[in-house]
Amino acid sequence: MILAWAAAGITGILVVWIVIIYNRFIFLKNQVESAWSQIDVQLKRRYDLIPNLVSAVRGYMQHEKDLIETVVNARAAAMTAARLKERAAAEAGISDSLGSLFAVMEQYPILRASENVMHLQEELVTAENRIAFARQLYNDLVANYMTMLGRFPDMFIASLFAFRPFEYFRASASDRLLPDMPAGSRKSV
Repeated sequence: MILAWAAAGITGILVVWIVIIYNRFIFLKNQVESAWSQIDVQLKRRYDLIPNLVSAVRGYMQHEKDLIETVVNARAAAMTAARLKERAAAEAGISDSLGSLFAVMEQYPILRASENVMHLQEELVTAENRIAFARQLYNDLVANYMTMLGRFPDMFIASLFAFRPFEYFRASASDRLLPDMPAGSRKSV
């Protein structure tokens, strides 16, 4: 009789433990998916702003037609990318092309004087900052999930219920490069 009660108690504790771990995985998985949705919202905002900026500067920047087309093509590639790695690379392409566009825009005084262009540029910079914050939050939540996924004995519950790892949002190769600094601004150490 005592042995039956002990077995029932151990089974009950095991079931409660499995439920707690399972619910924790679901909680973390939902947080990661929610964070990815927030990245998507910020990316959509950026996608919506790009055509407005392109149309605002196109008339003034006739000699920069290739650069404008690069921005438009980068946006199209990012909007159609399906997998996270492809999307991360495409998003880096947008960031790079927008950075180049902003640098060239500085050479056009009429654009710097345009309130509409400056407002759109400010909106895009704000969107970039929000995207960076959302990516960091996403990666932090993925790290929490991945830690639990690999932690003993939680890994057994993860494999039992087929919880799969998420990919981190990684910086592209161009994001890892240090920006060039003008020769006069370098400080010797």
